[in-house]
Amino acid sequence: MATAVRLALGTSSALGLARFAYGLLVPALQGDLGWTLADAGALSTANGLGYVVGAVLTAALIRRWGTASVFRWGMAATAATLAGTAASNEFVVLVAMRALAGAARAAVFIAGGVIAARLAARAGSSAPVAVYFAGTGAGIVLSGAAIPALGDHWRAAWIGLGIAVGVATLISWSATGPDEEKATDGAGRARVRPLRRVALAYLLFAVGYITYIAFLSVYLADRHASVLQEILTWTVLGAGVMATPFLWSRPMTRWPGARVLAAVLGGLAGGAALPLLPSSAIAVVASAAAYGVTFVAVPTVVTACIRTVLQPVDWTATFAAFTTLFAAGQTVGPWLAGVLAEHATTAAPLAWTALLSAGTAVLSAIPSRPEPRTETTFGTNAQNMGSRR
Repeated sequence: MATAVRLALGTSSALGLARFAYGLLVPALQGDLGWTLADAGALSTANGLGYVVGAVLTAALIRRWGTASVFRWGMAATAATLAGTAASNEFVVLVAMRALAGAARAAVFIAGGVIAARLAARAGSSAPVAVYFAGTGAGIVLSGAAIPALGDHWRAAWIGLGIAVGVATLISWSATGPDEEKATDGAGRARVRPLRRVALAYLLFAVGYITYIAFLSVYLADRHASVLQEILTWTVLGAGVMATPFLWSRPMTRWPGARVLAAVLGGLAGGAALPLLPSSAIAVVASAAAYGVTFVAVPTVVTACIRTVLQPVDWTATFAAFTTLFAAGQTVGPWLAGVLAEHATTAAPLAWTALLSAGTAVLSAIPSRPEPRTETTFGTNAQNMGSRR
């Protein structure tokens, strides 16, 4: 488990710091550079496009260099691109740096996911996968505690994020172990068809979930929330992510994959909708907690489905294909939500997340075949989200 914890610094960096921390910086970038919400959404879209490119290329990189090398150097590249974002205030340069950061973090995410799946297979448990994705929370807690206190100093924030990922790179360098499977890492094929229902749900989830966290700080700033409230909100969100393995381990073990996915997405929808009720600080913090304990559970379930339905030789290519779908969804989502917010209110992105998550939960809950009455393991029932080969 210690290896899985160090490996989790990959999601802490690639998601918690390189992706989600951007939402904390949007108000400062708006104030200093005169951006609109659509401009802020465009940077998220650039990051998403880079993520798409990175996801497409990662399988080939793994085939050439091996999983461990791609994970390690992807971490190093993520650190460099984050720090490099502080070098200029030109919109084009910032777009380019966010795109490069997206490509680097895709390599980290995919390679780390494959390694976590191998750890889970050797351990006979989904715990390493759950711990890997829960690492995202540590990055959210760190950025949520530090960035709001910097105020308008967004350049210092980017440099700090780069340094943090650099430290994580050094600590996680040995978590991957010897690259013994280099020769076969990319030998399999992407097999999306057996899990097509999972793939569709993952795509819709990606379109919806990202807008909440991308515009949460804008929503808080629009309501004149204090720095303390913003720190509390993001810290609670990150702590919720870190608690995910403990809260969802039993359902993931005993429920069919379709039921787990529907429950997670339903909880995500409810959490995103809470701030739309009569506004209060308590509702926002409760919303952040509900969001935190649900959204990372989705890729955990998806990875478990891939691991249990397909043969190990196909994991890398299939995980890369699913990540490409995911990247496409989270590329479109922030831009559309930013345009929507410009013509409505800053609460619109939260409503967007709630509605799309609710719809995807309903889709996931519709069984593709009758499910067994007896309780069995998640690995046996993951097939209920797709079709057998």
